[in-house]
Parts: sequence; structure tokens; C-alpha cells
Amino acid sequence: MRLGSGTFAACCVVIEVLGVALFLRGFFPVPVCSFSGTEHQTESPAPEPSAGAISNWTKLPPPLFSKVVIMLIDALRDDFVFGSEGVKFMPYTTYLVEKGSSHSFVAEAKPPTVTMPRIKALMTGSLPGFIDVVRNLNSPTLLEDSVITQAKAAGKRIIFYGDETWVKLFPKHFLEYDGTTSFFVSDYTEVDDNVTRHLDKVLKRRDWDVLILHYLGLDHIGHISGPNSPLIGRKLSEMDSVLMKIHTSLLAEERETLLPNLLVLCGDHGMSEAGGHGASSVEEVNTALILISSAFERKPGDVRHPKYIQQTDLAATLSIGLGLPIPRGSVGSLIFPVVEGKPMREQLRFLHLNTVQLSKLLQENVPSYRKEPGFEQFKVSERLHGNWIRLYLEENNSEVLFNLGSKVRRQYLDALRTLSLSLSRQAAQYDVYSMAAGTVLVLEVVALLLLCVPQALSGKAELDVPLLSPVSSLLFYLLLLALAALHVVVCTSSDSSCYLCSLPWLAAGGVMVLISTLLCAVVSALTGMFAAGSRLSKNPLPSNSRWSELDLLILSGTVGHVLSLGASSFIEEEHQTWYFLVNTLCLALCHEIYRNCFVGDDCAPQRCPHAGEEFDGVAAAPQGKSTGPDVWELDRASKHPSPLEALRGPERWMVLASPWVILSCCRLLRSLNQTGVQWAHRPDLGHWLTSSDHKAELSVLATVSLIMIFVLVQKRCSLASKVAMAFGLLGIYCYRVAVGNLLFPWQQNNKDISKGITEARFVYVFVLGILFTGTKDLLKSQITADDFTVKTVGLWEIYSGLVLLAALLLRPHNLPVLALSLVIQTVMTHFVWRPLRHDAAEVTVMHYWFGQAFFYFQGNSNSIATVDISAGFVGLDAYVEIPAVLLTAFATYTGPVLWAGHLVNFLASEASRSEPMSPDQTRQTRHPTGHHTYLILA
Repeated sequence: MRLGSGTFAACCVVIEVLGVALFLRGFFPVPVCSFSGTEHQTESPAPEPSAGAISNWTKLPPPLFSKVVIMLIDALRDDFVFGSEGVKFMPYTTYLVEKGSSHSFVAEAKPPTVTMPRIKALMTGSLPGFIDVVRNLNSPTLLEDSVITQAKAAGKRIIFYGDETWVKLFPKHFLEYDGTTSFFVSDYTEVDDNVTRHLDKVLKRRDWDVLILHYLGLDHIGHISGPNSPLIGRKLSEMDSVLMKIHTSLLAEERETLLPNLLVLCGDHGMSEAGGHGASSVEEVNTALILISSAFERKPGDVRHPKYIQQTDLAATLSIGLGLPIPRGSVGSLIFPVVEGKPMREQLRFLHLNTVQLSKLLQENVPSYRKEPGFEQFKVSERLHGNWIRLYLEENNSEVLFNLGSKVRRQYLDALRTLSLSLSRQAAQYDVYSMAAGTVLVLEVVALLLLCVPQALSGKAELDVPLLSPVSSLLFYLLLLALAALHVVVCTSSDSSCYLCSLPWLAAGGVMVLISTLLCAVVSALTGMFAAGSRLSKNPLPSNSRWSELDLLILSGTVGHVLSLGASSFIEEEHQTWYFLVNTLCLALCHEIYRNCFVGDDCAPQRCPHAGEEFDGVAAAPQGKSTGPDVWELDRASKHPSPLEALRGPERWMVLASPWVILSCCRLLRSLNQTGVQWAHRPDLGHWLTSSDHKAELSVLATVSLIMIFVLVQKRCSLASKVAMAFGLLGIYCYRVAVGNLLFPWQQNNKDISKGITEARFVYVFVLGILFTGTKDLLKSQITADDFTVKTVGLWEIYSGLVLLAALLLRPHNLPVLALSLVIQTVMTHFVWRPLRHDAAEVTVMHYWFGQAFFYFQGNSNSIATVDISAGFVGLDAYVEIPAVLLTAFATYTGPVLWAGHLVNFLASEASRSEPMSPDQTRQTRHPTGHHTYLILA
């Protein structure tokens, strides 16, 4: 079947999209959820098991608490409360934890540890998926059953103050609310003051049942300064005073009520050592949870250490405490210490309601639920519970009754634990069958593309795709029969639900036909290629192409990196791959330089490349070839470097030392920021510099880095851009002093911390001025097409404007990353790429490798916890979505963007240097061997 290149490419794209979608459907399975519709909103609760006896407990138990106050402190990780920081900065909370009427826990939050999914987990008890990370940016209305929904249906009056994410999730559920913007991380004062200012009035009122307070200041400080900032202690002290005010008010109100009140102090997620969150490190998933109520009486000497629970357990506990049905999609279990002081019959009733809810959820999500250990334990518990109720109704008090009740309680707790674990495991279970089918589709299309590319790039731009012959072959029907048998075996033996198994037979059969067809087409194309190769081997053609060691390294390194992305551990630690590739590249360049300087390819003495060429010099062009901005072709056979004796001493040694200089810079940068997953917690130079005790050292390092940036960037800029660059870098230092990161030489300590809005906007003016100047030169070069000097200067000024913007957005301890990036670019340009005359493809791949390495040198990783969202608010006094997103993206990908910008500058400069000159300016010679030589100045 003959197809045009465009049609073939379009078909491949469609099949690739289908394969990727199928793979993602298996990789991100549908979360565990209840399929009960709204018609079950008024479903009656499960009656108490009675084993033939008549029980009058058929309704929901009454509430345990009169009022509930939920004080959620964003990014409150466990050691902020239970560690040394809590003892120092939160004395009242520490007293309640150690001696007061409270139960303290370390609640484990499942990733993704960002705000919206964690609120969803706290209120619904379900496990959010990674798609909720995207929804976190603009939270939609939450349609799942939740504590808030049940409380609203039961007539509970709910008041909310804090993060506006709650208002978006529950738009019509609050009697009164006041939302604050969560994305403006530069504000850590007013965002909490806007919550606290309502407290005095609302605590005196009696017209509410649930009060929710969401404080964002602690999280914002983490994003700005990290967990070791002195601002953390001040914020914890502020939260401790707020907690004391709420607790004393609730205690005073209990004198007039029959039921006690409940105060819940919790965090939605933790905080990494870099100040971010979103991943699965211990610091990000472990949060503090304290339940405070006069109902939790503590005997003298009763020491209660924090216990580990799941964050999803809070939804079931709050529902029981408020006398509400447990959310249908909840996978959490009741926090038993809350009801431990109640009579045995009430304890068993609460546990029975929770196990019934979990068993129903298990039946809806696991086809073979009867084989689950948790379901079997539930049935045994329910049967024992019925026997206990019958015995209880017959005689109210006996040792046999107490012992049996204790046994039933243990059985229920074991069943709850097992059921919750089974449901949580179900939510994280991969659909391997769908993933395998999607992967096979993608690989088949890739193989077919690689085999057909030579035909597609031919002059006719069409190719013969072997589809008709495979469909009518015996191999096709054998493959189809084998896939159908595999499909039947998988779908009938699998304990979990597979997406492909849930599809109609026609759709599943279409996928199998597509896989069989593509596989036969690949086999047919391979057969044709080998047949053509055997014919070509009988009549070989002369070839002058030869791959160097550097070419093989670039190819194998790029392919190896792509293959490494098939393993999750390599993705988590991808920085190690790039560090290895960059170091290996430096050693390969060292080998190439030394070989060209001392020993040639044929082991004869070789002359060393000349390093004295500048950006504005004149390059050579091969005879008979047109050169220009779109063509930069250097014939490796014509690379006749200058004699070693022609080099001046410093230039010669710089060529020989350049790979080692680059290696040294990369080693220093590796020590600056620990990244990845396994070793991210280890101390590094960045943590040492950002501590408050080493602010003077950081100031000196930042000053040296800013001076280096100016020296390396300004030399090719116009006078106006040089002045703007100098003032811009000075403004950056002033901005960092204003926000408290650095010190002026005459300062001992900077206590006057501001947001630095004026200083940052001062820098933005110079950034825009430099970008405008460069853009003007580019437009001018388009009008005068022959003036390549203006074009290269314009490109460099745009690049220098981006460098100035990067210096403003990067954290102060990352300024050496930017400075050393410029150093490596300069060294590579003048002492590696130009002297060795690497071609455009090699230089492009090298830029890509170094850009990826510098992404990780910044401290980034493939975890969203390392995204520094504070960079999006530099110079902003309010949340403006588009600038914040653009600035955050640029700050995150500064390394790749700047190396891509330098690549454009380098290629444009080489193109301008390769422009042919007039005959009176140049003379052309030809080497006796027939190879082209280069144009030189006459």
C-alpha cells in the first residue's frame, strides 16, 4: 500500500496517541470510589447485628461533640509540633500534647502532597489521584460524598475562613465564609491575619456547629525561605496563640452545653527540606494531627506518644463525632482512641458502621471481594457481634460479656485495618494488561517509522507500507488467535478489573487486530530491508563516512538515556544519568583534544587546534558549497588545525585544560544542591549557605557570582545594555537584601525584611530594556539581510536579558549555578567547539546535555516538590495568574532555556562567520589530497 509521507505520519500519530492513552489508563487507574447515586443519600444505616434478638439500635448514633473546630495549618509537618521546634515555639500545644486532654497522631498523607487533593482526602476519606495535581490549580466543585456534604444535609451550620480552595470545592455549603488566595506565596502575614480577624466575633456566637480555619502563612514561608528560616518559629508561635484562644473559648462554652467540644489541629501536607511539597518524602507526607477535647480525660502519669495513622482516617472519625454517615468513598478507619472511653456497646456500634461502609466499598470495586481477608474478618466480626448483643440483652453485666466484647472489638479493629489496606492497595494497583498493550502499540509504530523514514525522506515523499500482504498472511491470523486466547485467559483469571477486559469484544478485538497488523508490517519491512542489504553487499558502494568516538558517545548516551526512562528508579534519580553523561563527555573531549594536539588518527604527530578565534572572526567555507545562516557544514576531513607552535602559551594551555575546568565546575555544582529522591535529605552546600548563621558567606558568594555574570555577558553587548546590565545586577543584590537573604557590607544583621517589590520592579525595567534593544536589532537585521553582525548582537542582547531575569528569580545560593553555566559556555565556545570545529549536530546535542544537567544543578528533580513557586511572585503585590505561571516556569527551566539560547547565538554566529567574502578579500587554496580547505583573510 503506497501512502504519502503526510498520510503515513498522521496515521502513526493517531496510533501513537491511542497507545499512549491505553498505557496511561493502566498506569493511572480509576481511584476507589462508591458508585452509589444520589438516590442513596437517605439510605438508612446498617442495623446493629443481633443474632435473632431484637435490638432497638437501628439509627445513627447521636453526635459525640457539640461543636467541632478544625484548625488546618498548611504544611504543618510533624516535627514542627512534636519536635524541638514545637517545644520552643508552641508551648501551649506542647502542654496539651504531653499533659492535656488530647490525642496526638502523625497522619500520613499519600502523594500527591498538594493542598486540594489533601483537603479532598481529609473530608472524603478517599485517595485522590495524580490528576488532582492539575485540578489543584483551579479546583472544581467536589461531587463526591464528604463530611461537609453530610453535615450540610443534616442541617449543620458550617463557617469557613481561609484558603479559597475550600470555597471552590464546596461552593454552597458554608453559612459564612471568607476566602484568601493560596497562590500568592510572597504574603505570609495578611493571609493569616484575614483569618484570625474573624475569631473574636465568631467564637462568641452560638449560631454554628462546625468552624473551619485554614492558615496558609507557614506554607508560604516554606516556599520563600525553606523550613530552616527564622520566620518559621515566629509563625509557629502565632499559631500557638491562636490555638490557645480557640481552646479556652471552647472550654468556657462547655459549661453551658451537655456535650463536649472538639478542636482538631492538623496539617494538609508536610514540607520538604527545600520548602516545597508534592512528592513522597518523609518530611512531605508526615503531618501533625491533634484531637483536643475535655472528653479525652487523662489520668496522672498517662503518657501518650503520637501514633501513626492515615490521613484518610479523619473523615470517618469526624462523621462519627458529628453523628453523620461515613462518606461512602472513604477508605479510612475510625481513630479508635476517640471512642475508647465510651461503653462497650457504643464502641462496637461505631466499629460496625465503619466496617459495613468499607465492606460495601470493597464489593463495588473488587470483583473477587469474597476472597479478600478483610471481608472474611468482617463477617466473622459481625457474627460475633450478634452473639454479643444477644448475650448483652439477656444479662447486662458479666465477665463473659466483657471478654467477648473485647474479642469482638479486636476482631473489628483487625477487619478495619485489613479492609482499609485492601482498598488503599486497590487504588494504587496498576493495570498491567492495558499498560502492556499500549506499550506494544507504541513500540510497533516507532519501529515502523524508523524502517520507513528513508523512503519518506526521498524525493517522491511517499513510501510503500507493507500492510496488505501481512493481513492476508498466516502469521497475522496466528498472532490474532494467540492474542485472543491471551485476552480470554487474562480476563477470566484476573482478580482485579482490567480496562481492556471491560471493553466490548468488538473494541478489544480491534486493538488486537491493530497490534497483529503492525507487527506483521514490521516483520515484512525488516525482511525487505535485509533482502536489500544482501543485494547491496554483493555490489558495495564506496563511502567516505566515518563515525568518531565522540559521535558514538553522543548516540549511545542519548539512546541510553531514553531507555533508562523505562524504569521508575532511573526517573527518580535522572540527575545521576545526566551527571554521568556530562562527565563522560568532558573526558571524551579531553581525549579528542590531546589526540589532535599530540597524536593524529594515524598515530602520527598532530598539530594542536588554534584557540584564538573570537565570535566576530572569520571562518572558512568549503569550496564549492554555499554557506549561509541556514547551512553550517564543516567537513571533518578538512580540519587542519593550526600548528602547536603557533599558539601563545596561555591559549595553548587553556585548550588542554578546558575539559578539566569544565569537570571541576560540574563537581562543584553537584555539591551545591542534593536532588532526586533517595539522597535529597542529605546535607549539601546549599543548606549550609541558606542557614541564618552563614548569611555573610552567602552575601560574599552572591556578590562574586553577580560580578562574574556581568563580566561574562557584557563584552558583546552595546553600551546601553552594559549599563542596564550593571544596574540590573546591582538591583538584584538590593532585592535580596530587602527580602532578608543577603546583607550589605555595613550590616551585621538584617531585621527589616520586606517583600522587595520596588527593588524587583527596578530590575524588571532593565530586563525589558535589554530585551527591547535586542529585539530592535533583530528586526533591523531582517530589513538589512546582509548585516549579520547586527543580528548576532541582537540575539546576544536577548540572551543577556534572559540571564539578568534568571539572576533575579533564582535563589541566592543558586547564583553560582548561573555564573558557572556562563563560564562553561565561554570555555566550550572558545577552547572546544571552535578549535575542534565540531559540526552543528554535535554542538546541539552537547548544549542539550548540559542544559539538562544544569536543570538538576539548580536543585530540581522530577518531583513537583522541587518547583520553586515563590519565583512566580517576585515583584508582584497580588496574584496575577499569567505572569506568575510564566515566571515560575522560566525559573524552573532556567538551565535548559539558557543553554538553548546560547545554542541559537552560537549557530547564528557561525553562520555569519561562514558567509562567503568577495574575491579581493579572500583567496582560496586546495589541499593536494583533494580535501577542501578554508577561506582565510588575504
